[in-house]
Amino acid sequence: MSLNDFNKLGLCAQLVNVVKRLGYTEPTEIQSKTIPVALAGRDLMASAETGSGKTAAFLLPIIERLKPKGAPRALILAPTRELALQIDANAKSYSRAARLRTVPVVGGESAPRQIKALSSGADIIIATPGRLNDLIERGAVPLKAIEVLVLDEGDRMLDMGFLPQVRRIVRHLPRKRQTMLFTATLSSAVERLARELLIDYVRVEALQTRATVATLTQKAYPVLSHAKIPLLLALLKQHREETFLVFTQTRRGADRLAQVLEANRHDVVTLHSDRNQSQRNRALASFRSGGARVLVATDVAARGIDVDDISFVINYEVPATADDYIHRVGRTARAGRDGSALTLVSPEEEAMLAYIERSAGVKLERARLNGFSDGRSEEQIRLATEIALLRSPSRRSFNPSRASR
Repeated sequence: MSLNDFNKLGLCAQLVNVVKRLGYTEPTEIQSKTIPVALAGRDLMASAETGSGKTAAFLLPIIERLKPKGAPRALILAPTRELALQIDANAKSYSRAARLRTVPVVGGESAPRQIKALSSGADIIIATPGRLNDLIERGAVPLKAIEVLVLDEGDRMLDMGFLPQVRRIVRHLPRKRQTMLFTATLSSAVERLARELLIDYVRVEALQTRATVATLTQKAYPVLSHAKIPLLLALLKQHREETFLVFTQTRRGADRLAQVLEANRHDVVTLHSDRNQSQRNRALASFRSGGARVLVATDVAARGIDVDDISFVINYEVPATADDYIHRVGRTARAGRDGSALTLVSPEEEAMLAYIERSAGVKLERARLNGFSDGRSEEQIRLATEIALLRSPSRRSFNPSRASR
């Protein structure tokens, strides 16, 4: 495909030129499948992996269809502040020529400032459910003119318990509207949400792209728990010029790890729910600009991190679910770029990693760095992994490319 395929999808020449200036060369699979459906005004549920270009898949048709009128006509809901602000940044880039005004409504920032921005006129609202409900209760958000509702990362919204808040928001919207639900993973809960909110909808699935699989290196490093920090420091030393996104399970764990890395003269920033929005923005800006080459984050921020050319994703601890693993590693090897996802696994974490491998449909290569091991031979590790797989529960796959098979 070529850039001309954006014209074939039904986008106007002006918007295609914007896409060209932003460096897009051809539509991704999810864009090719959803943009014509969205332009036709149909409800849709789309499943696509992280990094597949889904943000443009819903923003471009929204911008194509809206004309500046001053009243909010599109509402986009996202589960985290980082993701909402990322979508807002993309919307501003796409819609500048169309003269559409976007307003982010997220927690952690000044509510009076957001109310003022809304009162000044907004065409597209990009919000997290909690703050939007707060402003609705204050009577500060006009939603009667909304024509398009988008729920991005619908699976994550359900995981984070946002369904009651989403339902409250929907009660304030016109019944006659277009609704689009985007999700990285499919589950019975996501299917129920689609049936509840969508009418006569089109279902779209973008399979995992070969380019992403081919360019993502996935390895596991068996190591004793107390040796994880020395191993991480060794990896940082071995790849001095590369960027690292390191995931921990807890906020305190992220802060402690960042302190150790800083003590070893690494430029580090942190991203988790205890950081206010200003601190989060500064951390991401520093990481994007290269001011810090290590970002330590928790899973709550995983889907809102949109940084080009992250070289390594490090699972400092094995994720709690296969879903979390998929979204962590999706931060690297995006859009066909090379990237590595390395998981530091202690003996007590082998069973969880075995479950993730089964559920996500992946097999991680076991790797070793000189001077580090968990005291077991490769054969012992292989046997332990096989036993863990046999003992792990058989559950539905979380892999976006397999979930509906």
